[in-house]
Amino acid sequence: MTPIAITMGDPCGIGPEITLKACADPRRTVPVVVIGDVGVLARADRVAGTHLTLRPVASVDQAAFAPGTVDVLTEDGLPADLRWGTLDARAGAASFQYVRRGIQLALAGEVRALVTAPINKEALRMSGVPYPGHTEILADLSGTKDYAMMMATDELRTVLVTVHQSLRTAIDAITTARELDIIRLTHRTLQRGGLPAPRIAVAGLNPHAGENGLFGREDLDIITPAIEAAQSEGIQASGPWPADTVFMRARAGAFDAVVAQYHDQGLIPVKYLGIEHGVNITIGLPFVRTSVDHGTAFDIAGLGTADHTSLLTALTHADRLSSGTPARP
Repeated sequence: MTPIAITMGDPCGIGPEITLKACADPRRTVPVVVIGDVGVLARADRVAGTHLTLRPVASVDQAAFAPGTVDVLTEDGLPADLRWGTLDARAGAASFQYVRRGIQLALAGEVRALVTAPINKEALRMSGVPYPGHTEILADLSGTKDYAMMMATDELRTVLVTVHQSLRTAIDAITTARELDIIRLTHRTLQRGGLPAPRIAVAGLNPHAGENGLFGREDLDIITPAIEAAQSEGIQASGPWPADTVFMRARAGAFDAVVAQYHDQGLIPVKYLGIEHGVNITIGLPFVRTSVDHGTAFDIAGLGTADHTSLLTALTHADRLSSGTPARP
């Protein structure tokens, strides 16, 4: 079976540690290759106590997937004095190289999905990398124009219309065209994941979804036309639903995903269910990409205490999406 690639993230953060812990976890059933630095991974193996054999390989077809062994596509060259828990331009540059190689492998079909451990935005900037984070790197280097962030747990999926911008500018960025694009992306992604007719709920922007214009007309004039257009294309989209109850209904099984209008509206419900179980999925890419729902955690890097649950869950979601296996929610 074609493996899934894991990029080990910022070498100074918890990425190397949780990568090895996920590889060592008996619940992992999918074959993987790790893209990273063997020296850093060896240090992480010692602090994590995973006792894995690190096997450098030059290409995916050299991977053996042997028990107790991690096949590492090497992007070496980091100095031995690189310190855990510190901002370092060298680490930022390396983390970018890992992602770039993963994108190349995914586009070539050598891996069937890409799972990313956390990188540090400030370290990227210090290294001169002209991207603020994973999503922008993935989209630009894969030539993707229409993409979005999906956050998922085993109980809830939510997709964001707007992401990292102020609430004031986010409202202005919500257009009928953008809304329809996100509904379509959500529909295609869930179909790819094994749901032939996904049920997509669209959250309203205003309290009570605007109360028929009483609390603002955005839901009537912007969001509703997008839902109607999606319905005319055969997509099972509905709403706009009041945001204070729609996530609860989706969690109970009424919907397969919720389209949320802005960052906190969509992410608070997901993260409240447990950040360690959350997965970040970039939808719209020409390959499957999932990631952890947390950062580099410099404060605990190198201590051996990092929880790898989110990365293991990201692997599970990547496996499902790339194999078309239906999954709850």
